[in-house]
Amino acid sequence: MTQTTASKRPIAVSLVVAIAFFMQFLDTTAVNTALPAMAESFGTDVVRLSSGVTSYMIALAIFIPASGWIADRFGTRIVFCSAIAFFIFSSILCGTSQTLIQFVIYRIMQGMAGAMMSPVGRLAVLKTAPKEDLPTVMNYITMPALVAPIVGPLIGGYLTTYWSWRWIFYLNVPISIVCILAAWHYIPKDRAEFRTPPRFDFRGFILSGVSLTGFMYGVELFSKPSVALWVPVVLIFLSLVVLRINVKDSARTTTPLIDYSIMKIKTYRITILVGSISRMLIGVFPYLLPLMLQEGFGLSPFEAGSLFLATMVGNLVMKSATVWIIRHYPFRRVLIVNGVLSALFLFFTAWLTPDTPVWMILLVLFVTGMSRSLQFSTLTALAFADIPQPQMTSANTLYSTIQQMSIGMGVAIGAVALHFSALLHHDTIGKFTVPDFSLSFIVVAIIGIIHLVGYTRLPLHAGMSVRIKKHHNLDE
Repeated sequence: MTQTTASKRPIAVSLVVAIAFFMQFLDTTAVNTALPAMAESFGTDVVRLSSGVTSYMIALAIFIPASGWIADRFGTRIVFCSAIAFFIFSSILCGTSQTLIQFVIYRIMQGMAGAMMSPVGRLAVLKTAPKEDLPTVMNYITMPALVAPIVGPLIGGYLTTYWSWRWIFYLNVPISIVCILAAWHYIPKDRAEFRTPPRFDFRGFILSGVSLTGFMYGVELFSKPSVALWVPVVLIFLSLVVLRINVKDSARTTTPLIDYSIMKIKTYRITILVGSISRMLIGVFPYLLPLMLQEGFGLSPFEAGSLFLATMVGNLVMKSATVWIIRHYPFRRVLIVNGVLSALFLFFTAWLTPDTPVWMILLVLFVTGMSRSLQFSTLTALAFADIPQPQMTSANTLYSTIQQMSIGMGVAIGAVALHFSALLHHDTIGKFTVPDFSLSFIVVAIIGIIHLVGYTRLPLHAGMSVRIKKHHNLDE
């Protein structure tokens, strides 16, 4: 295979995966904008409706560990296209939901489909791209997907205001069809990875599923006013116990579903442990901000989506400079300095009010989007920088699981912070005021500052293999 052909293959695959990312990001950002309207339709409040968001993330966290085994067993292209077809079906069901329970069930189905889409495509790119091209390749994967967060709040707000929130899910159908056609054309036909596939780790699947579901649901219960405080505390503790059993059990299994031994690599371990908190903070912002603009500022969903557009434009603008920054500055310095900026602008967001000039709101949201984008891309590039090629599948499986769980945790943390802020200010929940959102953003910003201490453990030379360009390739 010539160098030109080799360099184009991961680009083509990454663009196909980007379409899958597009649908998932579009759903998430559009749904966040439509939460108040959906809550009214289901006869509940916006905090309880967060279960419809976290249930999707829980399903991703549960089924992503199985994606690598399924792809090896049945072939990447078959699994990828089948998952998208199931995504179409579950999206239609979400659009027809009449109750919150139905919506949660159908969102779980969507999560099951999503768990088979992105990780499989990203793994194909990781296996074909040289280490020094990882920053560029990861940029190819994420840059097209940022189109969805840019238009998501606007489309979600427009459809909710002038049509119906149900069209947010119906919109997935034509996009999914395009994705299937592109995947079938660009992803090479492959056979199963193993002639005799390894035994499926049912014990690991059950243990990881129980622990992750219990943990996520425990955090979600903090926002339920009818549930005693000790219930989520006990549930989270038991979930951590099960997770500990899962980690020990995987060490004794020949082919574990999640190989936790990959955590021995320091750069990877830090992007998992400390980086998870960063991803939580990235996930909480698209949840809290549209709610603040609607519930606190009294804007319509379309108006809120229009303002939120500034954050996503900042994401996209920053992508053009991300690769240059990663190649010229150590990962440790980028993560710490940019982390401080991210927390600082979360503080600024906390002081926004309905009387704040629009240009100032747009500026704060724009810079916030830039800092969030740089932090997310830097973490993704660093995570796989020191992973040997034979362990790439294990690293991708665990990273994908933790990434989706931490983003879902961000939504749950936002709901919990909003819940306690409301209780502190007026002893009720369901109707939130500007001070409730301000306190929630302050709490998130403080967490953002404290967790940066973990990045000081990174060596100054961490991820050097992806910072050095050895030859001309994907950038050309």
